[in-house]
Amino acid sequence: MINHLGGTRIEPNTADFRLLDRQVVDALRTMPEHRRFLRGMVNWVGFRQCAVPFQAPPRAAGTTKYSLRRMVRLALDAVLSFSTLPLRLAIYMGLLIALGSFLYLGFVLYAALFTDRAVVGWASVIGVLLFLGAIQLLFTGLIGEYIARIYEETRQRPLYLVAERIGWSEPPDA
Repeated sequence: MINHLGGTRIEPNTADFRLLDRQVVDALRTMPEHRRFLRGMVNWVGFRQCAVPFQAPPRAAGTTKYSLRRMVRLALDAVLSFSTLPLRLAIYMGLLIALGSFLYLGFVLYAALFTDRAVVGWASVIGVLLFLGAIQLLFTGLIGEYIARIYEETRQRPLYLVAERIGWSEPPDA
């Protein structure tokens, strides 16, 4: 699910235990984030990776201390660190509900003018409430999109990473 929502690909069944090249560590250190989702950040920096498959032995002592609550928090960190799709879903849902409310109000108008099945007052109130709820959801998604862009800027992730410098005797001043 994280791979569908997130902006970076994370290999399933991988752990945070990794051997990192100095260049990757330096790239990760340029990101001043406090809530780090390391699995996503390592993939985000884009350096070549190699998996080393292994069979994990059974736990030697007790059960894991990583509770369901902490696992859910980790999943939320993953989605919120690399995706604005949930915010866009609010916009899409608002548009979809607004369209549905227009169709419903069209049906209500048709029923009132051409049939005798219209319930006086109730149908129009529901249609208007649907439309107003859709507009609120739409604008909440738009505000969320603006906040996500502000958040992107405050994270101060580098725009790009240089994998190799050719012709530089020493690194340029930062």
